[in-house]
Amino acid sequence: MAREGNFDVIVLDIMLPKLNGYRVCQSLRDEEIWTPVLMLTAKDGEHDEADAFDLGADDYLTKPFSFVVLVARLRALLRRGAPERPVVLQAGDLTLDPARRLVLRAEHEIPLTPREFGLLHFLLRRKGDVVTKSEILAAVWDENYEGDSNVVEVYIGYLRRKIDAPFDRQAIETVRGVGYRLADNGG
Repeated sequence: MAREGNFDVIVLDIMLPKLNGYRVCQSLRDEEIWTPVLMLTAKDGEHDEADAFDLGADDYLTKPFSFVVLVARLRALLRRGAPERPVVLQAGDLTLDPARRLVLRAEHEIPLTPREFGLLHFLLRRKGDVVTKSEILAAVWDENYEGDSNVVEVYIGYLRRKIDAPFDRQAIETVRGVGYRLADNGG
């Protein structure tokens, strides 16, 4: 129905028979159907919510929920409308597709570990901005992470060896005494 009709909002449950709501949402976005999507789920984990947003959902509501809250969220989605917005993040010829867990540099696929992927995703969302180690740790590891903060430097090094060095680029800049910045143009 979403492919053939013109709707203001789609309310989509994650737990569907056969094809789950995540895949339905991803399929809609892959087909460039930008109708706002409100995901409903009995799952309340932050990773489930993050997955829904990464796949193109516009809002997320956990069951059980109040009908008043559901209607208010639908009204908010209606006010925002359905602007075209690809989910793929890009800086120059470096692209990251969260839905497909795919990273490309100049059309070459770059395999990344989940942590490397999370770090690159964070840097791309903040491209051009200087981000501190503590911001990276809170966003990519956990705000309660108590390990050594040098782990950020280690993973920045891993990323540089995968997304920059083989392509003779320098996308990830070190800003001495502050943190890191991913160049707007991808290096």
